[in-house]
Amino acid sequence: MHTPRRQISSIGVMGFGAFGRLMATHLQPHFALSVFDPGQPATADSSGKGLTPTDIAGIAACGLVILAVPVDQLPAALAALSPHLRAGAIVLDVGSVKIGPAIAMQAGLPEHVEIIGTHPLFGPQSGRNGISGLKIALCPIRGRSAWRIAAFLRKVLRLKVIMTTPDAHDREAAMVQGLTHLIAKILVRMEPLPRRMTTASFDLLMQATEMVRYDAPGVFLAIERANPHAKAVRDQFFDLAEEMRMLLENGHKSAPAKTSRNLATT
Repeated sequence: MHTPRRQISSIGVMGFGAFGRLMATHLQPHFALSVFDPGQPATADSSGKGLTPTDIAGIAACGLVILAVPVDQLPAALAALSPHLRAGAIVLDVGSVKIGPAIAMQAGLPEHVEIIGTHPLFGPQSGRNGISGLKIALCPIRGRSAWRIAAFLRKVLRLKVIMTTPDAHDREAAMVQGLTHLIAKILVRMEPLPRRMTTASFDLLMQATEMVRYDAPGVFLAIERANPHAKAVRDQFFDLAEEMRMLLENGHKSAPAKTSRNLATT
């Protein structure tokens, strides 16, 4: 269905956790922001073009609505927002997985709104010193506005934009995020870890761990459980780790043939 294209002068944000606040910092110089989050109410801020706490109807009146809620809360957020949206509005999410949210938004939002799936490939820790040069994935789902959103992100916020599909995103994220968060969780459980006599490679590993250490628990669960491709990557990782354990404990003779071949070619 063709819908009239609206000029984006204001942005509504549902969810004002750590990432919602990070977004506000970079968007407020360019747009008036309306924020709704009963659990973490925003404080009115007149800097930039202004930030105003409001209700569901208030954020739905904006030209662009950003859903900055945990993946498992998305269906409830869509149900609350949907009746208030105007024709031509753009709705996008910022979740770490894309297949499930894309399906939920298509089913839960009226035909007269555009839909974009996004995943900023950074967070409050990795973006604390600025976001210029960092990456964001965009998945056009319904409508034509993904391209003008991408242009703003590139030219104004200086982000590196990756245009993709929900399935392609989740396939790569299962490896990129799934393994990073999994290894970080395990390293945190192994603490205390050396902090004085370390190598450069170990320092980089700990730097990666620190970037995700304080993520909300729901982020890890979404990455590992809500991504349909994550289990295959996780299973492969644990299978190979078990092969390596057996090789180290029992030697080459008892190691699986696949492991021996892999080691012979590295």
